[in-house]
Amino acid sequence: MNKADIGLIGLAVMGQNLVLNMNDQGFKVAVYNRTASKMDDFLKSSAHDTTIIGAYSIEKLVAMLKKPRVIMLMVKAGQGVDQLVEQLAPHLGQGDIIIDGGNSNYQDTHRRVEDLLKIGIRFLGVGISGGEEGARYGPSVMPGGSYKAWLVAKPILQAIAAKVDGVPCCQWVGESGAGHYVKMVHNGIEYGDMQLISEAYHLLHIGLKISVEQLQPIFADWNQGVLNSYLIEITSHILGAKDKDGAPLLDKILDTAGQKGTGKWTAIDALNLGVPLTLISEAVFARCLSARKEERIKAAQLFGGSNTSFFEDAAAIAAIADALYASKIISYAQGYMLMREMAKVSGWKLRYGDIALMWRGGCIIRSQFLGNIKQAFDKNPQLENLLLDDFFATEIKKAEAGWRKTVKMGIDLGMPIPALSSALTFYDGYRSQRLPANLLQAQRDYFGAHTYERVDKPRGEFFHTDWIVKQQKNLK
Repeated sequence: MNKADIGLIGLAVMGQNLVLNMNDQGFKVAVYNRTASKMDDFLKSSAHDTTIIGAYSIEKLVAMLKKPRVIMLMVKAGQGVDQLVEQLAPHLGQGDIIIDGGNSNYQDTHRRVEDLLKIGIRFLGVGISGGEEGARYGPSVMPGGSYKAWLVAKPILQAIAAKVDGVPCCQWVGESGAGHYVKMVHNGIEYGDMQLISEAYHLLHIGLKISVEQLQPIFADWNQGVLNSYLIEITSHILGAKDKDGAPLLDKILDTAGQKGTGKWTAIDALNLGVPLTLISEAVFARCLSARKEERIKAAQLFGGSNTSFFEDAAAIAAIADALYASKIISYAQGYMLMREMAKVSGWKLRYGDIALMWRGGCIIRSQFLGNIKQAFDKNPQLENLLLDDFFATEIKKAEAGWRKTVKMGIDLGMPIPALSSALTFYDGYRSQRLPANLLQAQRDYFGAHTYERVDKPRGEFFHTDWIVKQQKNLK
């Protein structure tokens, strides 16, 4: 029997679709699942008439593979990955490769890379985005970990990835946990994008009293312009979906949002690194607030709902589109700030333009202006912030008036717009030459002798004032 090119463990929907994708690209795949019946069902149904083969133990799976053996894990992140690595390690040899394709925390990936290197096994932490359809027909693939392992796995990973203009949405990200880190930031931006779109929908539907049916063509039209993206596209589809009674299905979905943790990881990491990831953090908190449905019902009865309402107006709709576009730019700018800071701390040499290219196809946050991000970093690889690039600075300025009008609309209506408003506040803070942090430093020095720098002295010189003595002198 010809040996398989790669083995895959974990036959949930994502795992099955990746296996079928690999088979379509001409690779022979061996599969294993802890529940054998699930594997049998897969081999008899979707994998029927393919070259995919099944193994009934980890030992048999390893024996079916060409050397160096490449095994991909598509299991729940955390302890499950560690347990499988532990089971696999005794059966693998020098140069063999384990790929973790789940949503693992980058710190776990770093640990696994280091631990396995000691026994000669190479490890890749690979972020995969695109959901079930992406896995089947071409996801965005973000590999990091052992570079030598990447060179072996590259033909398979690039073959199954989405292609844009013939370029695979799969490029080397970096050592250690870099691949899973970039995927984490991707998911954080995804949280931000989804919240921004939801706030725009809410303003249009509740604030401007536009029906769901009327919203569908608006979002479809937005998808033809600068807001073109996967999430805007699927939103237009959702707005057009009807329930069995002919009413919009969206109106019947409970307004409590779930989350799996990657957005939270992004916000926590930003706090640890001191990066002002305000929009994405607000998107995470918005989901937390949505989950408090019973409390919100009580509060609504106590305080009432929105204060007033606006009439549908073409200018108001255009303003909301501008606000959504400008805020989306801020979301990506903050995500790239976080990646740049982590690269400094970890010593990773992240290629920011290539990351944008990886996100152009297959993934959830694919959008039109990712090509502009690539161009920005091609022009200036040391670009500190996307807002300092000519293209994005011009786009923000064009959208600013509508953005401010939209945030004011939300405030006047008494409607929550945490992502749209925090994006504008970040922009105003970022472009402010002077912020009130001088008073913060004075307060910190007053109660804690934390010292401060002076505007009339060189940076790095610190001063302390005995504020109580000074106050007493002033009173005299």
